[in-house]
Amino acid sequence: MKGQERVRAALREAGLDIELVRLSESARTAQLAADALRTPLGSIVKSLVFLADGQPVVVLVAGDRRASVPKLRGLLSARRVMIADADRVRQETGFSIGGVPPVGHAHPLPVWVDASLSRFETVHAAAGHHQVVFPIPYQALVEITNGQVADVTES
Repeated sequence: MKGQERVRAALREAGLDIELVRLSESARTAQLAADALRTPLGSIVKSLVFLADGQPVVVLVAGDRRASVPKLRGLLSARRVMIADADRVRQETGFSIGGVPPVGHAHPLPVWVDASLSRFETVHAAAGHHQVVFPIPYQALVEITNGQVADVTES
């Protein structure tokens, strides 16, 4: 199943009728996605994969924020937290950096959600390809990812 199809299936399985949006330009970065969608940078969801003592965890961060490794270390009770490299991201999620969605991963992963995303009623996330995104209500994002909401960003 293609990446976008896995995302579509995950949304459908959660009871959400959400259309994937194909952009004419790349949305490989949060800024590119925000520009293409003409939406605030903070409403773009960055799906980042970190390794906490070697174990993968997905951290959903607002496009205008940076994840805080010290905060993640504390939240995850981990001695060592680091961003995963491209190969590990693909291995754990089944997707390439620039198109990693918050759902539809190769296997279930723990998810943490940046509390600052709650500033937006609707947020926009990658859908498995660097030119495909989807809008989703913030609360629905938290629910379908089974995400734990926390302050995960730098001050």
